[in-house]
Amino acid sequence: QVRLVESGGGLVQAGGSLRLSCAAAGRTFSTYAIGWFRQAPGKEREFLAQITTWGGALVYYADSVKGRFIISRDNVNNTVSLQMASLKPEDTAVYSCGATSTFPARSDNDYTFWGQGTQVTVSS
Repeated sequence: QVRLVESGGGLVQAGGSLRLSCAAAGRTFSTYAIGWFRQAPGKEREFLAQITTWGGALVYYADSVKGRFIISRDNVNNTVSLQMASLKPEDTAVYSCGATSTFPARSDNDYTFWGQGTQVTVSS
């Protein structure tokens, strides 16, 4: 199993940028694909992006964020980042990362391990 910890959330003005990090503890980082999700109050958890940690870095984006968000990995430090740009108030949510052995995977049912999330608030 892998312990995931998100960081980088905070308050940002609309149009601004924010970079989130998902740090994995353990020695099995390369066996999982990491996905970013978010959940706003009253809404279901929404898939954002996924990246493989094995071999080449394959990426998979939700249409809603493609072009604004960029997912990347750092295998040396066992981290996956989500660079978010052109943020909107509707991006306000708790952002979480999850680990799965499946790629591509946009359903949260495919993810076995989760971080506790980091709050992103975008003001207008």
